[in-house]
This record gives sequence, structure tokens and C-alpha cells, in this order.
Amino acid sequence: MKEINQDGRTRRRRHSAEFKAEAIKACLQPGVSTASVALQYRLNANMLRAWVTAYEGRSMPKPARELTSMPAAEFIPLRITSQPEVAALPDIVIEIRRDASTITIRWPHAAATDCAGWLNGWLR
Repeated sequence: MKEINQDGRTRRRRHSAEFKAEAIKACLQPGVSTASVALQYRLNANMLRAWVTAYEGRSMPKPARELTSMPAAEFIPLRITSQPEVAALPDIVIEIRRDASTITIRWPHAAATDCAGWLNGWLR
């Protein structure tokens, strides 16, 4: 981040090791976003993220860093067994009243998408 000197020129700010350590420690708290800490400390979020990454790289021994690195994505085939029974779910019941007349429509839960399409068209 740049500051403006008295003569109107800009210069980069220098941050002490204590300041960096405090900002990094704030980022490492559970449930805290790097962006919110950056706003609080008036820092660029990308720069703060770089500080945290560098800190994490130094604080972990090499074998631990290798274990925490993201493995290459690979396809894992899954076997699908039997489908759960849909019949156990209750029917969809739509009751329409107009004056003294009542119409009740029962729709199987397995065809809920069809019911939604029918109801959408009917309500237009």
C-alpha cells in the first residue's frame, strides 16, 4: 500500500514483523476471513493472504506441508445400489375451493415434477 509524503510523492509502507505477526494471527482464527482482517488492518487482502501462506509454509516441516498439499484430482467410480423406495412418501394433495364446490387432487409424490408443471400451467 502506498502513502503520500509531505512533498506529494508516494512511497510504499513498511510493516514491522510484529504487525505482520498480529495480522497473520488474526487471519488464523476460526471463522475469520482474510478479507475482513485486511479491512481491519487497512491492508490489501492479496498481500495479507501471501503473508499467511508464507507463514504457513515456514511454520510446517516439509513432510507436513506435503501432507496438507492438495492431491491431484482423480475419478473415483461409485457403485450405485438399489434406489430407495419412493412409495413410502405420501401423495401430494391439492384442494381447490370455489364457492360451495371443492375439488381435491391427489398426485403421486414420485411425479412431483409433473405436478409442479401442471400446477404452474393451471395457475396461469
